[in-house]
Amino acid sequence: MPRLVGAAQTTQAEQVTTFNASGTLTTQPQTTSIEYLVVAGGGGGSGIYYGGGGGAGGYRTAASNPVSGNSPYPVTVGAGGAGGGSSSNGVAGSNSVLGTPSPITSVGGGFGGSNGNPSEGGPGGSGGGGGSYLADTAAGGGTGTPGQGNDGGSAALTPGQSGSGAGGGGAGAAGSNATVGSASPSLVGGPGGNGLASSISGSSVTYAGGGGGGGYFEAAGGSGGAGGGGDGKGISNPITAGTANTGGGGGGAMHASYPPSNGAAGGSGIVIVKEPFVGSSVWDMRAVFRQVKAGTWSN
Repeated sequence: MPRLVGAAQTTQAEQVTTFNASGTLTTQPQTTSIEYLVVAGGGGGSGIYYGGGGGAGGYRTAASNPVSGNSPYPVTVGAGGAGGGSSSNGVAGSNSVLGTPSPITSVGGGFGGSNGNPSEGGPGGSGGGGGSYLADTAAGGGTGTPGQGNDGGSAALTPGQSGSGAGGGGAGAAGSNATVGSASPSLVGGPGGNGLASSISGSSVTYAGGGGGGGYFEAAGGSGGAGGGGDGKGISNPITAGTANTGGGGGGAMHASYPPSNGAAGGSGIVIVKEPFVGSSVWDMRAVFRQVKAGTWSN
């Protein structure tokens, strides 16, 4: 029997859809399962004094999640939390949600703790770093959500009651504790925890890094974690916000003598969906007929 060579098959191309803001995912007709990455908004860093960095937004990914073809699903991209004002905690990040039949929710990053009450970092996808100042005890970090992130670090306090803020947790690692020492240059803010890389978009990108804590006077601030975490304020480095659409936590503030007084905002989240290539083993007979008619059907 003649062999059909090059006859068209019923197929559906792979498709990647990125949501930098809330919207609606409409699946292709033959899609029955999707791969996803859902990252929530990062937490805001604390304001003065010696504020903790914000925790990264929760990070969730999986290779398969059942859906129906040609169907709409709501997508919510969480905003980053605002930085805290003077003696105020930062604000937690907002959740990101992929509204499939089994919804995927990533929890917003925890706020960075200040010298206020409480000064502990807030819980979240990843926990915020603890803050510290004078008579306050050095506060612990907030707890991360299992499967989404890690805990924030603990603040430092010297016997002379000088302090520095801790790093917020990241998707790949906990936030680092602030450095304890007797001289102020050694009271360095804790670095934020590193995030995790994903290649769902077609290239490797790191998301959900924690924010760095603020340093004490002449000391450096903690660096933000890889994946969009903002830097904590230090004597020689500026405070920075979490990077937009990474879910990175914001950096913590330092001291009134080294403005700004406010902590930095967390970065907004992101949702990315990949619909796989679909191929069929059934020949498209109309395509076969066209090939026969065109003389391109080979035996």
